[in-house]
Amino acid sequence: MLKPLLIAGFTLLVSHSGFAQIDTKATKETKALYRNLGELSKKYILFGHQAATEYGHGWSGDENRSDVKSVTGSHPAIIGADFSGLSGHPKDQIEKNAESLRKNVVDTYNRGGVTTMAWHFNNPASAGGFYWKDSVSAKAIALIKPGGSHHEKYKEILKTIADFAHSVKGKDGTLAPMIFRPYHELDGDWFWWGKGHCSREDLIEVWQFTVSYLRDELGVHNFIYAFSPDCKFTTEQEYLERYPGDKWVDLVGFDDYADFGRDGKYNLKAGVQKLKIVSDYAKKANKLAAFTESGLESIPDKNWWTESLLKSLKAEKVNLAYVLVWRNDSKSPTHFYAPFPGQVSVPDFMTFYNDPYTLFEKDLKSIYR
Repeated sequence: MLKPLLIAGFTLLVSHSGFAQIDTKATKETKALYRNLGELSKKYILFGHQAATEYGHGWSGDENRSDVKSVTGSHPAIIGADFSGLSGHPKDQIEKNAESLRKNVVDTYNRGGVTTMAWHFNNPASAGGFYWKDSVSAKAIALIKPGGSHHEKYKEILKTIADFAHSVKGKDGTLAPMIFRPYHELDGDWFWWGKGHCSREDLIEVWQFTVSYLRDELGVHNFIYAFSPDCKFTTEQEYLERYPGDKWVDLVGFDDYADFGRDGKYNLKAGVQKLKIVSDYAKKANKLAAFTESGLESIPDKNWWTESLLKSLKAEKVNLAYVLVWRNDSKSPTHFYAPFPGQVSVPDFMTFYNDPYTLFEKDLKSIYR
């Protein structure tokens, strides 16, 4: 079912939008996406799924497939991807990773969907991957900041990301905009950039350098920069503890599995309060807001979509550009966050899909204009 989405006079609305982007040289399409997401967030929310078109429950690499599309007839409006494959691997592997990632981003853009890029960044100063491993991982944030021992190496890694950003041209010859979400869940300790492994000042310096180098030195103008800690806050002040400043962020969000049923524990009231804190800050600062990651692994609660997620999204007058649930592993029988044909939550997900508030890829009309 294709929901009627009325955007009559939408261009006029957009031209008066108060949403301020941090890149004044952003491409026309990136500016349009930013403003359109802001306007849409006043009445709707886009649904997203990590790695939706790359693989799903029991499959991988099929053309134009997603588990969400198999259930609803439409891909998610937001497709999550990751820059993880662009560093920490042999050069030929990085090139191969970039090629498949490029196809994913360009295909999404050509269909009229939106890509958000996470960065599970392998530690550039030690072994251990992107997770923190005691006695293995280096406290690399202090090493990659300007003047640090690994700063030049970090610049080379950012050049690889910039080269990728310059390469994602759609069939109309324009660059695909991407929502770039570096250093996510920075208030936890599980990643090497987490709170226990670097100072607030060093993290902020690295964030500001990252944006400045990509935008001002390497000429990347198709990124929307997203800040997304985990859910370890109960006040605006706590939320902003490691915030790099309004001049360095386009979109504020957060990741929250803990309040939405992880390990059978629900605290929807706390989750709603956090959604409100982030949405309220975005309104005040003229930023976009989003629920950057959530979900319930294996979705054992057959009414989770409407009773937990949708009710929480509608509980307060929040303006959120999108909500993204995590990936469906291709091999694990239990690691999935979106339904697939036959999964117990499919009927409820269809109710979620058909709700006028939720938008999927088929509902998007000219989001880049």
